[in-house]
Amino acid sequence: MLIEPSKAALMVIDVQEKLAPAIADSAQLTARIQWLIGACQILKTPTIFTEQYPKGLGHTLPALLSTVEQPEVVEKTHFSVVAANCLPAQWQRYEQVIVTGMEAHVCVLQTVLELLKAGKEVFVVADAVGSRSEQNRQLGLERMRNAGAQIVSREMVVFELLQQAGTEQFKTISKQFLRGEQP
Repeated sequence: MLIEPSKAALMVIDVQEKLAPAIADSAQLTARIQWLIGACQILKTPTIFTEQYPKGLGHTLPALLSTVEQPEVVEKTHFSVVAANCLPAQWQRYEQVIVTGMEAHVCVLQTVLELLKAGKEVFVVADAVGSRSEQNRQLGLERMRNAGAQIVSREMVVFELLQQAGTEQFKTISKQFLRGEQP
């Protein structure tokens, strides 16, 4: 199955001020997540940010929020966004959910498993999810794949959302996100 622009939304899970520094390769991961959010904004992909217990873990990194004109942020204490029942009602209409964030083996994993259970098609962006250890990230990705999630890369997401070359969106994405060294 391909990601379809009319059916898809981006969920950025728990990329927060006090959690991010503990994540393996944090600066590079944050740059890749920001890259993905930026490209999705050009493609007009609806985006939501989640925050796990922001009182203790802080809020979403400002650099990520600034990538979105009017960021939508929801708070939770459940590890799963679905279990937290914090998504706005309009999010039920998206059949496909592109998932990025942290930690791959906890909040990302539990959210993905419950999105799948709810009948959603889920695309986990492997190069834009992280954990405190690489082993936990790999185990999380493996478990999500075994449960039926599609494991994809940032470029796979962008090219599937684009659908074709030659458009103004393609030209913009190509200039801003596909030339030169990428995070």
